[in-house]
Amino acid sequence: MITINLDKAKSIAHDKRRAARAEEFAPLDEVIAKQIPGMDAVAAEAGRQLIRDRYADMQVAIDSAASADELKTILGLE
Repeated sequence: MITINLDKAKSIAHDKRRAARAEEFAPLDEVIAKQIPGMDAVAAEAGRQLIRDRYADMQVAIDSAASADELKTILGLE
């Protein structure tokens, strides 16, 4: 029987969440950092907030997960 260390699995899930969040932030960060003409920094920041909110909810769900299967579902791996 395979035993899963849930704390380690949660840590891995958080790492995956952080990586996905950073990937989604990248284009918006570029708009804000470079102040690209014709690109709306306010809209980019609003987009960043939406991403923050979604991943904050995911963080709570990961912390509350009771099994590895729940973690997979939260990460969209199932």
